[in-house]
Parts: sequence; C-alpha cells; structure tokens
Amino acid sequence: MTKKSMTYAEAVAEIEQILGRMKQEQASIDTLAEDVKRATELIAFCREQLYNVESTIKEQLER
Repeated sequence: MTKKSMTYAEAVAEIEQILGRMKQEQASIDTLAEDVKRATELIAFCREQLYNVESTIKEQLER
C-alpha cells in the first residue's frame, strides 16, 4: 500500500500525475493496470485521511 510517512498532499499529487499520463495518452498499456492499482491505493489512503480528520473535528466540536 502507501508509505506510512506519505502525506495527503503527496498522495493527491501522485494521483494527479497518474491521471495526467492517462489524459495525455502517455500511459503504456503494459503499465495501465499497475497505474490503476496504485491510484486505487492512493484514493483509499486519501479517503482514510479525510475520514480521520472529519472524525477528529467532530469530536472537538462536540466537546
């Protein structure tokens, strides 16, 4: 999966790089599945980060 030291911003930047390659048709058919898998992992990481931040904010607001 993703490195534990990866930040949300780094994950988003990597997703944007992958999408950029696909939009410019620079993605090789040989690496397409790998890129999609990596993007899926990064999206899951970002969702988890957002969920954690949302939970923390809700906890603070409920005090």
